[in-house]
This record gives sequence, structure tokens and C-alpha cells, in this order.
Amino acid sequence: MLIAAISIATASAFATSCSDDGSGGTCGTDGAPAAGLVVTSTGPGDLAVTYGNLSSLSGNDCPDPAAPEGVISLSIEGQAIGGAGLITFCIPRPDLLGSGNRALGNTAMGDVRVIDLQGTTATCTYRSRSTLPMPTGTVTATGVCDNGTNPAGFALSIDGALMVERTCGATVDQIPVTLVGRVAVTSRD
Repeated sequence: MLIAAISIATASAFATSCSDDGSGGTCGTDGAPAAGLVVTSTGPGDLAVTYGNLSSLSGNDCPDPAAPEGVISLSIEGQAIGGAGLITFCIPRPDLLGSGNRALGNTAMGDVRVIDLQGTTATCTYRSRSTLPMPTGTVTATGVCDNGTNPAGFALSIDGALMVERTCGATVDQIPVTLVGRVAVTSRD
């Protein structure tokens, strides 16, 4: 019985330790909240939408031709909490995700690309567009193992800004928003 308990504890510890990212750290979300990314604007029709329930899936949606063999791009999807909206990122090189500050970008450039951002308030809808100026900012991640596919997940922190298209009735314009927070990302691989 004692040997079985030790074996289970050892297997559990081994399953959450990073084996391929060189950090020697621990895989997992490190206590990051399930909902923690907040998009905000200031001015008329202020926007404040929190996103969460992020999950990742390797799928080669934004491959980097310079990536080492076996590195498959990672997509991350989440949803607005308490309302309609979604958020989608693509990471061409998930093997670099845990190695410090990564650049936030758009569908064509950046280490962490904002593919889609949608949200609603009582009177307006908001949406990212690839034709708007490129997002700026930094992204860091902790607990990343197996190029983001480890079942323990990881934590993602973003400090960025981007332009979104705002539609309020018949009025359509563009406004700057911030994208800030720390959130847990679970794996669907």
C-alpha cells in the first residue's frame, strides 16, 4: 500500500514537471484565474469586458517556416464572461512562449497574434480587424511544457493595446483599447 502511494505521488510530480522547455520549472497554471484578461476603453461608450475559459490546441493554424521540426503552432480560444464575445490568439512558436517577453501582434506578425476579439456592451459591439493598426505590447507565460500541449496547462499574462472597430447602431468607428491581465490556459490536446 505504501509503495503504491509513493508511486502515485512520484507519477503525479513527474507529470507536472517540465521536461522539454529547459526551464526545469513546473508545468501548469500556477494559480492563474480562469477569467482574467480584461479589455477596456475610455470615453463615450466605455468598454470593459473580461475574457476567460481559455483553452489551447496545437493545429498548425499559423505555422512559422523557421520553426524546428516538430514544433506546431498553438491556437488559444476563450470567451467573454457574462456576455457575448470571444478572443482568439495564435502562437507560431510555442516552444519560445515561456522564454520571456514575447511581442503581441496581428494575424500576420507577432509572437502572439490576436486573431479575433469580439465583445458587446448594452449599446455597442466591438471587433478586432486585421486592417486596423497592429496590436502592441508584451506577453509572458509561465508553466509552459511540451510546447503548450501539456495537460497541466499554463498561465498567460498580457499587457497590450489594440484598435477595435466599434458599432453603435448606425455609427461605426475605431477606438483604442487595452488588453491586460493574467489567465489560466487549459490544453485540449
